Amino acid sequence: MNRLLKEYPQEVEKTLAKYPLEQKRSAVMPLLYLAQRDKMHIDRQDMIDVAEICGITETEVKAIAGFYTLYHEEPGGKIRVQVCTDIACALRGADEFYAHLCERLGVEDGGTTPDGAVTVEQVKCLAACHNVPVFQVQNADGLTYYENQSVESALEIIEKLRQGESQEEAA
Repeated sequence: MNRLLKEYPQEVEKTLAKYPLEQKRSAVMPLLYLAQRDKMHIDRQDMIDVAEICGITETEVKAIAGFYTLYHEEPGGKIRVQVCTDIACALRGADEFYAHLCERLGVEDGGTTPDGAVTVEQVKCLAACHNVPVFQVQNADGLTYYENQSVESALEIIEKLRQGESQEEAA
């Protein structure tokens, strides 16, 4: 049975209601986000389930999941820290910020902390070039942007999230 329909019937119905019946394929992105909410990644079965609900192929779902940095096909931490290192941000120190953040957390590029709580990765363009360093945190609370950060302030936010504070409280 389809896990999303079984575990989140009201949320799936509410999501589908936002689109005309003949355009339910448009619900693929919010349904993928729902599929990864609890475990912070999507697997093949999740893609099959989303494809079934949207009336499209698994390949079409995989193409969407593979394109966007908000969807994770590999397991990682329950807290995902994504640092923008696009050219504009790199010119303003984002590469150094990212390297120091990884060093302080004890992870390699794209790695997860030894306790399995935090994954740190680079992304391209968070549309905040004027407020570098910038990163977004994705966890069960959703997605929050943090601009004008230092390594110390980023570590403080991450520690608060590790201790169970919401993103709103950690900001």
